[in-house]
Formats: sequence, C-alpha cells, structure tokens
Amino acid sequence: MSTSFDPANWHPTSWQSRPAQQQATYRDAAAIEAAVADLSRLPPIVVSWEIEALKQQIASAQRGERFVLQGGDCAEVFSECNSDLIAKKLKILLQMSLVLVHGLKKPVVRIGRMAGQYAKPRSADTETKDGVTLPSYRGDIVNHPGFTVAEREPDPQLLLRGYERAALTLNFVRALIDGGFADLHHPEYWDLDFVRHSPLRERYERIVTSISDALDFFESMRGQPVEESDRVDFYASHEGLHLLYEQAQTRYITRQKRWYNLSTHMPWIGMRTAALDGAHVEFFRGIANPVAVKVGPGMSAEWVQGLVATLNPTNEPGRLTLIHRMGAKNIDAHLPGLIKAVRATGSPVLWICDPMHGNTETASSGLKTRRVENIVSEVESAFRIHREMGSWLGGVHFELTGDDVTECTGGARGLTDDDLARAYKSQVDPRLNYEQALELAMRIADLHQQTR
Repeated sequence: MSTSFDPANWHPTSWQSRPAQQQATYRDAAAIEAAVADLSRLPPIVVSWEIEALKQQIASAQRGERFVLQGGDCAEVFSECNSDLIAKKLKILLQMSLVLVHGLKKPVVRIGRMAGQYAKPRSADTETKDGVTLPSYRGDIVNHPGFTVAEREPDPQLLLRGYERAALTLNFVRALIDGGFADLHHPEYWDLDFVRHSPLRERYERIVTSISDALDFFESMRGQPVEESDRVDFYASHEGLHLLYEQAQTRYITRQKRWYNLSTHMPWIGMRTAALDGAHVEFFRGIANPVAVKVGPGMSAEWVQGLVATLNPTNEPGRLTLIHRMGAKNIDAHLPGLIKAVRATGSPVLWICDPMHGNTETASSGLKTRRVENIVSEVESAFRIHREMGSWLGGVHFELTGDDVTECTGGARGLTDDDLARAYKSQVDPRLNYEQALELAMRIADLHQQTR
C-alpha cells in the first residue's frame, strides 16, 4: 500500500479526492452544502490548547508514566442528551479512574467516548425487512433508526443537531467538573444509586476511604491542598467517521500554525476506514490533534507500519495511539507481530486495548452480546503480551454506560443470555453496565499488583 502522501499538500477538503468509505449519500446536494457551511461558522466544541494538553498527557502515557481510560457509549443518541444520563456516564468513568489510580499508583487520563459519538459504521449500505430495502441506520447524525423511507433518508440538518448535542454534553461535563463534582475529597458524590446493592460495594468503599485518608494526611503534612485534588481533567473523543462533519469543524490556528479538528480532542479511525489510500487517513494526516487508529487481526504489519509513517511522519510524541481489538481467541496470534512491526518504525505510539469489539457474539435470542469473561481474558492477555514483548500497554478502551443495562453477560451478578431482554437498550453494540465496568477496573488494578 502506498504511503506517498505530501504532508505540505493538505486542506480539510483534500479527503474528497480519495475513496471515502462509510459515508452517507445525500440526495439534495445544496442542502448538505448549506448544512456544512452553517456548521463551519459555529463556535468550536473544543480548543487547541486543550488538545495540546491531552497530547502531552498521551506522550506521558507512552512513556509509562500515566494510564489512559477511554470509555462511553457505542453510539450516542440524541434522546439521551439529558443531565441525568450524562452525569451517570461521568460518574462511572470517575469511579473506574479512582480504582485505577489506587491500583496502578499513577495518574489516569480520562477520555470519554462521548460528545460526538453519533455516527456508526455499518456492514452494508442497505437493510432489508419483509421484502423492503432501505438505507442502513448510520447513527443519529445521519438518519433515524425507524424502518420507514422518511426515517432512513439521510438528513443534512442532523449534522447541526449532532453538533448542538455534542456541545451541550461537553459543556455540562465541564460545568460538573468545574463545580467540584470530581473533587477527590468527595468521591462519594460519584456513587450511582445502585452501587449500594453491588457485590463490589465494600471493596470500592475501601478504595474511596483509602484515597480520602491519604489526601487528608498529605494535606495536613503540607499545610495546603494537594495539587489538582479538587478537580480532574476530562477529554472527549469519537470516531471521526462522518468526514463532512469533521471537515466543518476543522480550523487553522494561526498562533499554532497548524490545522485542528475542533469537534473533539481525540478523534480515531475505525478499522473499516483505515485504508492507506482512503479518505479518512488523508483527512487525519493533516490535523494536529492526537489521533488513534483501531487495529485488528486482519491488518498486516506493513499496513500498520504505513499508518504510523503516514499519520506521524515526524515521530511526534503523543500524536499517535493504536487501539488493538483482536478478540480473546486471536490476540496471542496477532498482537506480537504488530508490536514488533511498530517497534521497527522507531516511532512512539500509545498502545490501548479494546477488548469489546473482537468479542461480540449473538445470543440465542438474536441479540448481540459480549461475555465479560472474554473481555477480561483479552485484557489479561494484552498485559501479558506487552510485558513479554518489552512493550507497555498504556490504556483500555471500553464501551460502557452508567445505566443499569443488561447487554453483556457475566460479571459479578452472573448475567446470562436469559437476562439480556430485561434492560437491553443499545441500538448498536452491547455495553458494559456500571457494575461490570467497575469490576473491569478492579481486575486491571489486580493485574498490575500481580506483575509488580
């Protein structure tokens, strides 16, 4: 595959000369052009100095000094842009990060898979039911899930609705954090109502008490607050799938002399759109954000090396993250070769494990699910393989929710296929519920303790 891109010859629209996968087809060209123009005039959702701050933290994680927790919905939906659900998502990510800080004994970089995760790739452009064929549902930013001609028609105005909800989501998160919601002195504020019924409750409360006592001790010794103990940094990420949306929020920052995608802090490229000669790689190579790419068992060493060379030609620290999603059964066969191939490039990357996407299966009811035992197995294998290869696993990437859903089986309560129908809410992929997510964080902390 060719990597002969000219880094000086780039513009936010240059991707349009490349093959673009997973894009919606808008029949009204004037309407989509007007929507993109409107979006390009609206204020950015994030700013360049936040992006650069995250890049520095990712560079630190590449050196093993921090650990990245990236998590959130498989696909956000407009109807769930409400304060209660946003607060629950933030709570579970804060709870997980608290457990990881306690267990790993290092700072955790918190990156929400939120405030823009409205587009989803599909395996086919169309869907057929009862002899009727319609465009596939590509996420709320493109069309609607209902199976009618009107609902499945891509609507340019949804780009603007997506922008509005992303901005509302991130602004509310910022307000919560700035208002003291994330104060490490009071992690009890983060408790979800149903944690009190969890088998993990006692262990979590011991961690909370331990951290609170440690803060009180150090602050009494120093006579002043521990720096940043009253707030945390929080960053947003989403798959940069819908290129017109990403293009519209990409701005040239004169003082930085670089282009930034200001729709999010850290966009990523999915496996289905990671072709070296494709539109997504072309777009991503020109933005200054820290970027990530999902890599899987179907990707060759040469392909991944080409991605590294194209997306980070100057070997900039903090620039590139590779999120491997192998599946519990495939990780031993495929991950070592990719680690070796990337090491040969000499370029710094952050390795993150996504144990969700390679472990999706269909239950007897026909619902998609994931087994917590397979998710845990892949995480355990990832830590072991990186350790054996002399590499460093610097983060994890989960699809999760702070809600009490039943979409993944297993975990502390031993959910089975028969439990899925009780509270299966996802329209796309199954997510860990609050309890399963917290359990995963504890297992990761345990893995660190076992390998010290």
